[in-house]
Amino acid sequence: MNPKIKKILAGTGRFLLLTFYLLAVLLPIYWISITAFKTTPEIINAQELTYFPRTFTLDNFRELFRMYNYGEMLKNSVIVSTSTGICITLLSILGGYGLARYKFRGKDTMLIFFLMTQMIPGILVIIPLYIILTQAGLINTHFGLFLFYLAVNLPFCVITMRSFFERIPYSLEEAARVDGCSKMRSLLEIVLPVMFPGIVAVFVFAFIGAWNELIAGTIFISSPDMWTIPVGLKSLIGKYEVKWGILMAGGVLALLPTAIMFAVMQKFVVDGLTAGAVKE
Repeated sequence: MNPKIKKILAGTGRFLLLTFYLLAVLLPIYWISITAFKTTPEIINAQELTYFPRTFTLDNFRELFRMYNYGEMLKNSVIVSTSTGICITLLSILGGYGLARYKFRGKDTMLIFFLMTQMIPGILVIIPLYIILTQAGLINTHFGLFLFYLAVNLPFCVITMRSFFERIPYSLEEAARVDGCSKMRSLLEIVLPVMFPGIVAVFVFAFIGAWNELIAGTIFISSPDMWTIPVGLKSLIGKYEVKWGILMAGGVLALLPTAIMFAVMQKFVVDGLTAGAVKE
């Protein structure tokens, strides 16, 4: 086959594959968005499918805040997710730095254990943790939910942070030590600014893991005033009725923080590929 034709066919194949993937990602988001702005009769009308709202309305968003206290759910989600992201990021920095820079007995075993925890579905530890949190008096509290997210997400974040530390040449720290910096000062002033994109990526991963989680929130939290957004939106799915318009409005608002987080993460990751590129 002519190399030029082969190159054209390969480019066309990649374009079609990426187009299909893009449509598969964007179409559900588009459908959620337009449904949130439709009236209830238009949503439940099975006779005719509409791809754009005939009557543009904000009633679903108003009902979401007026009847279902979405503002309180948003506050709960922000508190739990932000505290989880900050705490996991700080612990991951310390754990990742220790695993990347120090040699000690049991290090390889610890890494294997952290990796093995990622093979265990979180649902398997729900019942033991429920018993532990009940005995500790932490059921139906945000702190109990925070502890669950911390235990589930921390091992992976420590491993991820370790890989970021290993990409930074140790010669940077050695040069700082020669100039009189202590180990802690060289970590804070030399290493962490270079690996800032990695820190942001770990925070975003931990934040989104807590923001989107449903099962633990449903089991550990029973009071409506303590619900996070996923738990609150699940309550809109009743036995005989689903409030599709309000549910889609809540879904649109819940997508916005994660979409912003991913946009920020992508920017910092791209910056990290070109900044701080120092070879040993």
